Amino acid sequence: MIARGLLRPTLVCSKSIRWKVKDKLRFDFCDQLDSRPSGLCSRNRSFSFSTFRTMCSQTLFVGTKDRFQGITVDSTKEPCEILAFPDILKVFFFNVGSLNKWREDKVRGVWFKVALADSGWVPHLAQNGFRYHHAQASYVMMVAWLPENEVCNIPQYASTMVGVGAIVMNDKRQILVVSEKYRLFPHWKLPGGYVEPGEEIVNAAEREVLEETSVRAKFKQMICFRHVHNFTFGCSDMYFIVALTPEPGQEVLKKCDREIDAVEWMNVEEYLNHPNVHSTNRFFVSKFLEYEASGISLTYHEDTHQILKKSYLVYSLDLGQHKKMDSPNDTISQSNKQ
Repeated sequence: MIARGLLRPTLVCSKSIRWKVKDKLRFDFCDQLDSRPSGLCSRNRSFSFSTFRTMCSQTLFVGTKDRFQGITVDSTKEPCEILAFPDILKVFFFNVGSLNKWREDKVRGVWFKVALADSGWVPHLAQNGFRYHHAQASYVMMVAWLPENEVCNIPQYASTMVGVGAIVMNDKRQILVVSEKYRLFPHWKLPGGYVEPGEEIVNAAEREVLEETSVRAKFKQMICFRHVHNFTFGCSDMYFIVALTPEPGQEVLKKCDREIDAVEWMNVEEYLNHPNVHSTNRFFVSKFLEYEASGISLTYHEDTHQILKKSYLVYSLDLGQHKKMDSPNDTISQSNKQ
């Protein structure tokens, strides 16, 4: 690659730019690029001198390395004019572009996080072997696998959505139920909704109950979960049922007018036999009552990953009043006594 300081223009016109390198080598930039559709100096393409300043000041994309020998380029951190982008990506000076450099460096996966304002990059990336991986409201992530003799092991984007439903029962053995405004058929269901990004399941249950019914309630235990495929947006879906305990003085209900048509405290026996209650919801409530009677509960404790230093919740079964199984050592000890 020719260093930035070694190049200076000797001729600028609408069709060609010639560069002088240390007054010894004349390099016809446009003649090299004119043969390619993406060339900056194509006769059918308009350009400005600022584009060439960009190409001189920004040689190749750098990106951020990851532990899998991959590179991620963020368009907000490495801005590039759209006219200069194709050549910085593939062919800069003397056929040395970012992609060629990454191949020489044995980079495996190359990721481009393209902000909405830089969406002009997308067709050029697609033409150079990049595919869509995922998208959010403000960006699209594209990826290319460079090794030709290695099977691509880039994981698919998250394919499962997570929702919560809450069983809230008061001292009168009434459970909190709602009827949605936008529904396919009459029903009474458990309050709940989707877990937001970065939100714990238990916090999502508490939030959804408060938003839909105005009831403040705290986590008691996890009951069960339902797993289904090809659901919303073609994703798999996991629906966690969480038992909450209402705080004192929560008898007065106020529904969310935007989403909820009706909300009420319903006797648990009535709910289990109501014609407008889905059989799956009956099952959820039945399991809750079973756990309540047996003393079994599924609770959590907080922990931190030793290497990544990220906190997480670990859910485990508490047998409560049930007699715990003897440990292997106790069993061996009893056998020796016999």
